[in-house]
Amino acid sequence: MILDPMTGFTNFLFVPANRPERFEKAANSGADLICIDLEDSVPADQKESARESVMDALKTLDRSKTAVRINGLRTAAGLADLLAFSAADRLPALLFLPMVESATEVEIAHSILGDRVDGLVPLIETVKGLRAGDAIAASAGVTAMMFGGGDFSAELGTRLEWEPLLAARGAFILCCASAAIAAIDVPYIDMGNEAGLEEESAKAKAMGFHAKAAIHPKQIALIAKTMKPTAAEVAEAIDAINAFDAAGGKAISHNGRMLEAPVMQRFRHIAAAAG
Repeated sequence: MILDPMTGFTNFLFVPANRPERFEKAANSGADLICIDLEDSVPADQKESARESVMDALKTLDRSKTAVRINGLRTAAGLADLLAFSAADRLPALLFLPMVESATEVEIAHSILGDRVDGLVPLIETVKGLRAGDAIAASAGVTAMMFGGGDFSAELGTRLEWEPLLAARGAFILCCASAAIAAIDVPYIDMGNEAGLEEESAKAKAMGFHAKAAIHPKQIALIAKTMKPTAAEVAEAIDAINAFDAAGGKAISHNGRMLEAPVMQRFRHIAAAAG
């Protein structure tokens, strides 16, 4: 599964790499994608055994719906992860690269793995990484980027909430848009607050995010419902596309609004996301 803004991908579920008994349950959770996490979820003394568990699991999991987040490439564990994958017979569809702060880190991963993975997904989690965001997003092999709000808020000394990170999210979205790649939002960590999850997912969608991560299976359905185009949005898009195409692709007035190429691009994305 390549993360493209037009694929209809709206959510994925993190699962700790040191809990292999949870892999199949996560895969059956209804998430568009599961991301097995070798980084934050795994203590330092379990990195090697967790890596071995991931390699075993990749033999049976549905590759097209499986991703792995390795450790950062500026750490020994991250380099070990990358070398292990370079020697593996079976790789996940997507590889998430945490704490990316320069395009060079992505270039290293791409030079070693090439097209053996469908896409690389850098996580932008620091001010330095965000400032290099345009170059990172445009790097070979990158199909999406994820906004890592947890580490970002820690660096800024703020709460992991919408308002304190609004400016950073806006800058992040511009980086993704400049490279025409999908944008993934950080998980919502208050697992008992469904209203808060729905509100934040709606805001992320309105800002231009294509997907939102989840940390618990019970978050998946609400994220999917909120992030995917509504029936009304799909109907409006199809109606506009039909009218615009019938006019030969020329700017027209339709239902009281102007339809022209930039407007139609959004409508075509909505229709494609809805299948």
